[in-house]
Amino acid sequence: MAQYPVVSVNGPRQSGKTTLLRGAFPRHRYISLESPDERTFALEDPRGFLGRFDGPVILDEAQRAPDLFSYIQTIVDADPVPGRFLLSGSRNFLLMQSISQSLAGRVRLTCLLPFSLAELTRRDAPALHDLLAGGARHPSPAGAWTEHALRGFYPRIHDLGLDPGEWLAQYFQTYLERDVRDLTQVGDLEAFGRFVRLCAGRAGGLLNLSSLGNDCGVSHDTARRWLSVLETSFVTFRLQPYHRSFNKRLTRRAKLYFVDTGLLCWLLRIRDADQLASHAARGAVFENLVIAEALKVGCNAGETPDLFHWRDHRGNEIDLIVDAPNGPHAVEIKSGATVAGDFFKGLTRWRALAGPSTSATLVYGGNESYVRNDVDVRAWRDWM
Repeated sequence: MAQYPVVSVNGPRQSGKTTLLRGAFPRHRYISLESPDERTFALEDPRGFLGRFDGPVILDEAQRAPDLFSYIQTIVDADPVPGRFLLSGSRNFLLMQSISQSLAGRVRLTCLLPFSLAELTRRDAPALHDLLAGGARHPSPAGAWTEHALRGFYPRIHDLGLDPGEWLAQYFQTYLERDVRDLTQVGDLEAFGRFVRLCAGRAGGLLNLSSLGNDCGVSHDTARRWLSVLETSFVTFRLQPYHRSFNKRLTRRAKLYFVDTGLLCWLLRIRDADQLASHAARGAVFENLVIAEALKVGCNAGETPDLFHWRDHRGNEIDLIVDAPNGPHAVEIKSGATVAGDFFKGLTRWRALAGPSTSATLVYGGNESYVRNDVDVRAWRDWM
């Protein structure tokens, strides 16, 4: 706020943006564009709407009036005093063309995702922070990973002790009825809901839009457009393949993940931790949990983390490559509670190509951490 005329805080609905901003800046004028009166004013007379404010202002759900951004650009170009506009939104402004062009070079973009496991358990910095953000290790979270993954990380569930299944059902229905209709002309919300469930079934897998569209009964272009809706509204994200060419026969396809594992489990119709422990998607949910935590740690450090996956033509793969300042760090993710020898197969192949001194970690669903085959074996609770 001391450096930029415009600061934006984006993230999914119910991630705590309004609570954070109003608590951190209680003296700022607060306007919510969810209010029909304010939104109508902003849409019909954006110049007059902005002319009311002679001091710093918080504009909540700013994407509801996208024309405002061009007028904000004119105002801050004429007088670039820092901290003048604080914007929040439940969509990624960078993925909204009409907005991103107006904001270029004038705004500091930040992202507030649902709680990380470290935030939720009130720890300062788990081992993952050592790699992505720096920090000391603190006591580990209690309970099984399945309990955390199933409950998810939306603040309201934890703040009020709500039943996650019931809350997430309402959350998803509201998402369909409000955000999806606003973002794109989806004529068949039932088909879109089926598309989201199909995405959940492919979480942790290589993304194939043609196959996804065929299974949903829509075209490749429609599947691509619908997936962009999910990404713009912070429901899903893609993990791109690692860019360094160790050989020419590497996969070029991204992998698909959900921002919140609670919503992922709900979409998969997993309703309790025991069901998750024996479910066919157990490994995919655990992998999603670990990678989503890495995304949150990076965002909470004010950075866009460089996260990738790697896979060669023979099927050797690394679930997560963290492109850290001191070089790429390979992370293999296994949900099993006992470490097996074949868990190290992908890491062995990776090191043969990247060099034996390349750092590597195996994160698994057990409880003991140690070093094996020069690999840092980490219990999930010591990593996240």
